[in-house]
Amino acid sequence: MNVSLYIAKRYLRSKSSNNAINFITNIALIGVVLGAASLFIVLSGFAGLKDFTLQFSSVVDPDLKAETAIGKSFILTEDDITKLDSLNDIAFYSKIIEERVIITSEDKNTLATVKGVDENYQNVVSADSIIDYGNWLDQKSNQIVVGWGISNSLSLGLLDFTKPIKIYVPKPGKGQITSTKNAFNTVNAVNVGVFYINESLNDEYIYAPIDLTKNLLSYSPNQVTSLEFKLKKGIDESLAKTNIQNILGDKVFLKNRTQLNDALYKMLNTENLAVYLIFTLVLIIAFFNIIGSLIMMVLDKKKSLNTLFNIGVTVKDIRKIFFLQGSLMSIIGGIIGLIIAFLITWLQKAFSLVMITPSLAYPVTIKVENFFIVLFTISILGIIASKIASSRITKSMVQNH
Repeated sequence: MNVSLYIAKRYLRSKSSNNAINFITNIALIGVVLGAASLFIVLSGFAGLKDFTLQFSSVVDPDLKAETAIGKSFILTEDDITKLDSLNDIAFYSKIIEERVIITSEDKNTLATVKGVDENYQNVVSADSIIDYGNWLDQKSNQIVVGWGISNSLSLGLLDFTKPIKIYVPKPGKGQITSTKNAFNTVNAVNVGVFYINESLNDEYIYAPIDLTKNLLSYSPNQVTSLEFKLKKGIDESLAKTNIQNILGDKVFLKNRTQLNDALYKMLNTENLAVYLIFTLVLIIAFFNIIGSLIMMVLDKKKSLNTLFNIGVTVKDIRKIFFLQGSLMSIIGGIIGLIIAFLITWLQKAFSLVMITPSLAYPVTIKVENFFIVLFTISILGIIASKIASSRITKSMVQNH
């Protein structure tokens, strides 16, 4: 039997005759419990905010996107199309043409990005789900769907033929511009829907049929700026990525959803790390109470330690007793804190106890890895604090002079 562990557990359960020491020990334990609970709740809150933020952009993000490696566009050959159509990894794919344009209505104008999409686009992403009012566009038409921000800045209604909408893009070529009429390609359009994704996309994008966009940009039939893919369920993403890359070659590079939102992921992960470090600093301060309570316990048990020393227990073993006691206190406090935090986050998720707006509950996401992160952090800090406190025990402290 491990004598040091047995005595450490006895000391952990027993109360001191000194009420001040009991109070300090209880405060130290409560500090660990609250610290662990707070850290888990904050990590769950940030995980919820991350999922909440990404859900708006991910609704229009494909599983994979092939973007041109050189220039603004590339040619999708008939051989490429045949090979992509026969690839078992792909459920659907859509041809895309994107370009910066000027969109005007009466005396108002704004810069935007037109995204020309084909008939498969609705199979690749849930296009209908982003429509706030109106309808999705028809391919063989001059219909467009605009974001909330653009709709407000140009005062666009639905199917308003009294307010013509024009889309302009500079004509490609060289040489001097002799007149503004010859400087731009122009198409007329009619707005049939308004979408809402997030503020950034609402203020920037308009959707249009791919043929309308080709005419606007004077593109050849198989000229595109990107391809968006929806993979079949259960397909390995990295394998599908390799297979598509082999077909399209070096003219494109492929991105998954994480890479498409690289800047957003970096920002959210940086914020998450910053909050974790701040709360870890708070926990470090709380663990000074553990060090203090262990040192007070050593002084309180001085007579008992002297007896142990006299019967042959070494100073190293006595140090081990208080090291184990502090470690156990930290781990037990961490587990209790995690249980409390789990109940709080589960109640928030189930019953929406805290609301951001009357209709929107504060989002939380319970992740298994957060349990391990909190327990690991508490355990490491507890071990360090216990080591510091137990190392203060010397032979002169336990030896009766």
